[in-house]
Amino acid sequence: MPLISSISLAVNAELTTAADLKAIPKCTLAYSKLAELATGTGVGQADKLWFDQRTLAAGANEDLDLAGVLADIYGQAVTFARIKALVVAAVVANTNNVVIGAAASNQWATLLGTTGTVTLRPGAFFAAVAGSTDATGYAVTAGTGDLLRVTNSAGGSTVDYEITIIGASA
Repeated sequence: MPLISSISLAVNAELTTAADLKAIPKCTLAYSKLAELATGTGVGQADKLWFDQRTLAAGANEDLDLAGVLADIYGQAVTFARIKALVVAAVVANTNNVVIGAAASNQWATLLGTTGTVTLRPGAFFAAVAGSTDATGYAVTAGTGDLLRVTNSAGGSTVDYEITIIGASA
């Protein structure tokens, strides 16, 4: 199945302050980044997509196996050899944080290392995107480096999170 992907980030901000003679100086920022990926497994390409909204029990965690256990929307196994984009968002209504990274073993370490984590407070999101000229992305090693841990930071309540992964099978 062909996969065409476009991942973008836009930051628009305006900073103003009062000044003499009622002038209002302002600084405007319009910053954006775009990665477009064609179908395939090479430079600027991806051929695998997996996305889901998931719930973790209070204090629970799960290890997402990036090399073979995940199933796509059509029920087909998704095996990533390289990740080109990862987007994780903690749902606004959460009470606890969502923590990604640091599986107990077989960590997918090419993004965060073996013990690194990213903490997402309710409503926060995190994105890591390999550029359109990157052939490698973030490598996945089946069996020894393919687990992405997602953790509910505390007891007392469940957390919901949304995750999208775009990558290549080779």
